[in-house]
Amino acid sequence: MALSLKSIKSHFPIFTHRPELIYLDNAATSQKPRSVIQTITDFYEKENANVHRGLYELSADATQRYEGVRKKICNLMGASIPDTIAFTKGATESINIVAQGFLKKNLHKGDNVVVSAMEHHANLIPWQQVCKQTGSSLEIIPVDDRGELVLEAMHNLLNNRTKLVAVTHISNVLGTINPIEEIISLAHKKNIPVLVDAAQSVGHYPLSVERMNLDFLVFSAHKMFGPLGTGVLYCNEKFTRQVDPFIYGGGSIKNVEFTHTEFLDYPYNLEAGTPNIAGVIGLGAAIDFIHQLDLNETTNHTSNLRNYFKERLRSSGNFKFVGNPENSGSIVSFNADNIHPHDVASFLAHEHIAVRAGHHCAQPLLESMGVPATVRASFSIYNTRDDVDKTIEALVELKKFWS
Repeated sequence: MALSLKSIKSHFPIFTHRPELIYLDNAATSQKPRSVIQTITDFYEKENANVHRGLYELSADATQRYEGVRKKICNLMGASIPDTIAFTKGATESINIVAQGFLKKNLHKGDNVVVSAMEHHANLIPWQQVCKQTGSSLEIIPVDDRGELVLEAMHNLLNNRTKLVAVTHISNVLGTINPIEEIISLAHKKNIPVLVDAAQSVGHYPLSVERMNLDFLVFSAHKMFGPLGTGVLYCNEKFTRQVDPFIYGGGSIKNVEFTHTEFLDYPYNLEAGTPNIAGVIGLGAAIDFIHQLDLNETTNHTSNLRNYFKERLRSSGNFKFVGNPENSGSIVSFNADNIHPHDVASFLAHEHIAVRAGHHCAQPLLESMGVPATVRASFSIYNTRDDVDKTIEALVELKKFWS
């Protein structure tokens, strides 16, 4: 039985402790349901042990729970092989692993990597740096005034020297939902692998990596009701043997000699050292929570809130949206005339309304659109129309105060 959205806020303890809080910074991190918090607490209180190392009951149980999360992730995102799932610190580390552990050895002078202009720094800088290290070039798919990718330009960028395409599923600034399947199809016609940054979509929007024939996908647990410091790298089985370790140490090896080391196969070759066991188990609890939701209902809910917010903001006057994509998620970027975004966010903070202001780790995108910074409101399942109304009321008061 699906959880009711009418009572969903009661599952998130932060709103009990801070009843005045209107939290509209969900693109940065989501709040955590009680079940996730309790699962992590229970592990440390009752079940704490290291994984893969002990023959005693606590360790065996921890290993079973830890490894079981790979299967949960497969079920969540339409994969069938648990060993295609590697645990990392987050989407950023996952992308760096692919850049340094997979791509770098395949890049040579004259090759190129294609990314979009709307990428988060985490899906831009690793490719920028690996291109510099190898004498390759970084090619950019442009974004139009609406905040949508110019796919016609992508056709011209892809060639037989393109070694990878990396693109976000949903822009963390504009909310644009990119046509991932079309992008994958275009790249695969030239046998180019594709990495998708799904930090803003996994757990919120249905997707299937196998149906999409995806090569790499990354996401972070903390943006989908899970704990901080925990992430995932999905690697298509055809590439798993080509991904080398990014960090070296115990737990990732078959055999070690003073002059040579033989590593375990993917994904265990990427999980050196003691992993974030509680974080991974907490991610499993977040997936259990998500499975209690009707994703069609939740996406409709957040879409309706986004539309309601935009309608009310538009009617309030003197506010300008940054980007207006036809297909968008639950993220809205805007600016107030003659008021710096940081001043807007500070004013809202005094009213216990949490939004984000700045370039949102996508500085080249905003510069290309002629905007140094924006105010960003991003909605989740626990937000309500009352949250929108109070936010709009505060913004109207801000305009009166500033005029």
